[in-house]
Amino acid sequence: MDTSPSALLRLFVPKIPLIAKTALWHSLWLSPTSSKWDLRTEMTVRIIRSFFDNPEPTPISKQQRWSLKDPGIKGKMWISKVAFAAPEEEDIRDVMVEAIESMKEGDGVYKVTAMTPLEAEWTGYRANVRHDRPRPDLSDAQHYVKLMSEVTSPVTILYFHGGAHFMMDPSSHRLPTSRLAQLTGGRCLSVRYRLAPQNPFPCALLDAFHAYLSLLYPPPDSFHKPVAPHNIVFAGDSAGGNLSFALCQLILHVNRSSTKPSLKFHAGSIDLPLPLPAGVTGTSPWADMTRCMPSVVSNAQYDYLPPPISTEQVRKFPRDEIWPTDPPRGDLYCDLSMLCHPLVSPLAAKDWTGSCPMFFVYGEETLADEGKSVASLAAQQGVAVVWEQFEAMPHCFSMIFEHLEAGRRGFKDWADFCTQVASETDVKEKAQRVKTKGTWFAAKSCKETDLDVTSLAVCSPEEVAERMRSARDVRIQGFDGYSKIQPNL
Repeated sequence: MDTSPSALLRLFVPKIPLIAKTALWHSLWLSPTSSKWDLRTEMTVRIIRSFFDNPEPTPISKQQRWSLKDPGIKGKMWISKVAFAAPEEEDIRDVMVEAIESMKEGDGVYKVTAMTPLEAEWTGYRANVRHDRPRPDLSDAQHYVKLMSEVTSPVTILYFHGGAHFMMDPSSHRLPTSRLAQLTGGRCLSVRYRLAPQNPFPCALLDAFHAYLSLLYPPPDSFHKPVAPHNIVFAGDSAGGNLSFALCQLILHVNRSSTKPSLKFHAGSIDLPLPLPAGVTGTSPWADMTRCMPSVVSNAQYDYLPPPISTEQVRKFPRDEIWPTDPPRGDLYCDLSMLCHPLVSPLAAKDWTGSCPMFFVYGEETLADEGKSVASLAAQQGVAVVWEQFEAMPHCFSMIFEHLEAGRRGFKDWADFCTQVASETDVKEKAQRVKTKGTWFAAKSCKETDLDVTSLAVCSPEEVAERMRSARDVRIQGFDGYSKIQPNL
């Protein structure tokens, strides 16, 4: 992401009228959120929202390129860039495809993807240096040694970045991953998974699966030694949270349904069932690709995310080299027929029985209801679930508002959960130690109110399924009419 002074100037000069109006309305208590936000928070949310409200959408390829500009490495972080070779065997791809087919309802369309080499960044906290300290001129192997010399706990966080599945990469998320490493005393493996629309579902999920198995069973020339599953936590924000919970659901389904005794991986053999990680976590995880839940409308005043995409908005995206696809597709991430698949939208998953402990942190945001449904169902099925929701906070607030008590608390609790579950103790003992707990945090004061996690859901599972199917069908009907008049690129 380009954060140079000239780039920031080009972004924010046109926003000066909005900034002035927001400051005036907030100071006069005319804004509906003045009582719950400070001026800095209101300014930030409204500026971010204004980029989504642009009447002339930026081409998808331009948005993607802008988000992938590397800001550089300096200060309080160790970064070791790695690449895991693609296994010659196709077993992990094949078992994923079996799961997709087994969980599919109807005639969902997707393309079976090939295994490819996988890039990632090991991230650790670098203590006792200034924030502007340059990165030492060392090889990545040497950087990994330096990183490990400051690791004080066994916590290993497998991190999937957000960005709506088509933007950003590990370089854009070095600050939060290094902060997680600092707070846990551990390390993060931040995955550069393949982005849509060039690489639609299930490419990113396959890369996530590849990354997890590479932690457990290091490919040749890896810097790391095998990591015990009870020391690994899946983590992600927004679309990365989607991948975290989709990967957990994939492993659960493979363990329940696969008839294979083992999988071949880099000339080795992995016995089934696959080990689960110590925990799966997300800050504002995107669990519903249809965006059909009530909070999409009811919580909009506290969020900056745009409303669900329509056929009209698809039509307005300028044509470029990556969008629309050939043949045209109605969603950046997947074919519209796959929107209700549990590995695309974890909200659609019916069975979380046997899962590792889960942690959710949301604001009072548009995605909150989908998270409530996932958390509630999992808790009802016996999974240990920790749920935290902060009043009047927007999407991914804990990564944006470090100046607020809510932001600091949400992030710290996320890290504390990772530390709690990813210890050296036995997995069964650990699961018994993590207790299901829900908490609502009041705006500004962060006063806590207990919540019953099993009763969080605002819709029954049957109502959720009907909402998702209806939202999918509306998009399919609209896109079918639109696509007939669109030539292929």
